Amino acid sequence: MQETNIWRFHSLAAFALGLASIAHAQAPQPTQAPQTNSDLSGRWAASLQDGKYAIPFRLDISVNGNNVVGKLYNGSEDFETTTSASIVNGEVKLNFEHYLTSIDAKLTNGELDGSLTLTHRSPINITPGANSDQAHDYSSNFHAKRYVAQAAMAVNVPSIDGVWELPHDSPKGEKSWRLIVKQKGAEISATVLRVDGDTGALTGGWQDGKFIASHFDGSRPGLIEITPQSDGTLQVEIHAKPRNEILTAYRPEVARAKGLPEPANYFTHTTVRDPNEVFTYSFPDIHGNIVTNEDPRFKGKVVLAIVTGTWCPNCHDEARYLVQLYKQFHDKGLEIVALDFEEADQQKSLTRVNAFIKQYQVPYTYLIAGTPDEMWEKVPQAVNLNTWPATLFIGRDGRVKATYSGFASGASGIYNSELKDHFVSIVDRLLKEAPVQQTASAR
Repeated sequence: MQETNIWRFHSLAAFALGLASIAHAQAPQPTQAPQTNSDLSGRWAASLQDGKYAIPFRLDISVNGNNVVGKLYNGSEDFETTTSASIVNGEVKLNFEHYLTSIDAKLTNGELDGSLTLTHRSPINITPGANSDQAHDYSSNFHAKRYVAQAAMAVNVPSIDGVWELPHDSPKGEKSWRLIVKQKGAEISATVLRVDGDTGALTGGWQDGKFIASHFDGSRPGLIEITPQSDGTLQVEIHAKPRNEILTAYRPEVARAKGLPEPANYFTHTTVRDPNEVFTYSFPDIHGNIVTNEDPRFKGKVVLAIVTGTWCPNCHDEARYLVQLYKQFHDKGLEIVALDFEEADQQKSLTRVNAFIKQYQVPYTYLIAGTPDEMWEKVPQAVNLNTWPATLFIGRDGRVKATYSGFASGASGIYNSELKDHFVSIVDRLLKEAPVQQTASAR
């Protein structure tokens, strides 16, 4: 998606200071550094530097003997934990290998300073006709102070709670996105929901006539400014790579009255070229063994085929839910197969894939299908396949019965609840269909 150079954020110093006053308040600097590793335990108000913008986020560190765990939050409840971590002589190392993200910092005068790195060694082309996301490690300055909660001054704060629509033409054929806001007084948790998924929960609050919120959970760092307008709309400024946008948000009923297009339909955005055609695939698993749709584990079963990649944050969101769905229905005849597309270097090492599978305790089959730009070649039966992830619901006869584009995480509120209801309903319906052998003998 092309970026626009129309940002009007405050200066870095003013922005970081202002946001800290409502949601990421900092403790006074201690006069001397802690003497033991356990003194680092607790909540920290952290920030990373994304160009000229400071992106605040929550970091929790827990130390129990030699066991160190770091947590990054997606909203107030969902979080990502480190795959490995250590503290040695004030040197803090936090690894989130399932994202290929690491934090290296040193404790000085009670504060943590260092770098945050997202490893990206191969290009990714995820949209037909778009330029590849070139290979480079994303490195940022990292800083953290002790977090101390302070009551926000909620004076004349307007209500923006609920669902809004953001008219916008995207390379994926969308005409509108959704803005979903959960508000409590001066504090908000907001997300922008596209056809392929959401931005994660951006949290923050009211400051100087606008809401400012931020997000980082190991991936998708982002900022958002939401300014209520006199006509009842919202001006929404988004800075979340690769998106830099200034958009106008309308209530859905206002958008309909104005004749503005609706957001994409997650069930119809991607289809299949022939619903009577058996869905076929043949790819190596993580051990190098070729697995096909004819494998006995899939025959006569209801199968969810997931087009995915571990570089994709929304695919991480979906995997967590798929693990739950698998546990709920596997004994009744459900199988899940991930058709995984990774960058060239990750196909060789599978470092992130293996960490992803271990971190989320993925019990279903993972197949390494190719690089992201090979998706359309490797999954030719799908039409308008351009979201990460995409889910194909396959009946006992091997044919695609339904599709679903993207994944709305818990940050998307009602849309996450509706998605789960739809997934359960479709799986339950397909499981009730007669097995292929019975159907054939009945004819």
